[in-house]
Amino acid sequence: MSTTTDEHVTWSQVGEYDDIRYEHSGDGIAKITICRPEVRNAFRPQTLMEISDALIDAREDSSVGVILLTGEGTDAFCSGGDQRVRGDTGYLTEPRDARSVGRFHVTDLQIQIRRLPKPVVAMVAGYAIGGGHVLHLVCDLTIAADNARFGQVGPKVGSFDGGFGAGLLAELVGVKKAKEIWFLCRQYSAQQALDMGLVNTVVPVAELERETVAWCREMLQMSPFALRLMKASFNAAEDGLSGIQQLAHDANLLFYATEEAKEGREAYKEKRRPEFERFPRRA
Repeated sequence: MSTTTDEHVTWSQVGEYDDIRYEHSGDGIAKITICRPEVRNAFRPQTLMEISDALIDAREDSSVGVILLTGEGTDAFCSGGDQRVRGDTGYLTEPRDARSVGRFHVTDLQIQIRRLPKPVVAMVAGYAIGGGHVLHLVCDLTIAADNARFGQVGPKVGSFDGGFGAGLLAELVGVKKAKEIWFLCRQYSAQQALDMGLVNTVVPVAELERETVAWCREMLQMSPFALRLMKASFNAAEDGLSGIQQLAHDANLLFYATEEAKEGREAYKEKRRPEFERFPRRA
């Protein structure tokens, strides 16, 4: 296990990956870094599958309370899908064989980030463009460096994201502005992104990790189940029945800890009638 240290936090590496680096802070923060700076941290299917694997670990690890997603270096958070591995039916995995079919692994990852019951924070320096722009959108918070650049390129390269890339963007900045972002493919500065509600704060690039870690540590002082239910509540309003299902699942987990739920379980195991009448019928 290797470690990296700066004046803000000591990161310990967890697992071995090719396209990402997965680390823990030791005080409740998991950090996932896209490590493809030679292509401005553009993702290929392998990148997304490795991020997904790290997110599963972070979800199951009870010592982790907040997940931080970022890109290697200060030039780019993520510049979207690597067009070199884009096929006629989606992005192609390596090595390629006759059974390989193109698909959009990023769609699965977007849903995974939103269903993950812990806050996910995007730490953005440099370009957050195309699919990288949507990745920061689906994160719960975005801390941007003053050199960050945001925007879409889909219509320039024969692509688009009509799901979260359109819907969440319209929720954040309004329909007219969202259409401008997609139809014109302009780029926007960190300050412009802050002004339109795309990010939570902007800090000097040299202070980016310090500030992001501070936000994460502030959240770690909060009730983890309250944060979980709040995240599900926001998603329920945006995602319709799918979001309501997640909120209901989380509420059911909370209900399982009550004496009323325990009575139902124990009565079934003991093959007796449950005594639900001893519980209040709350108004």
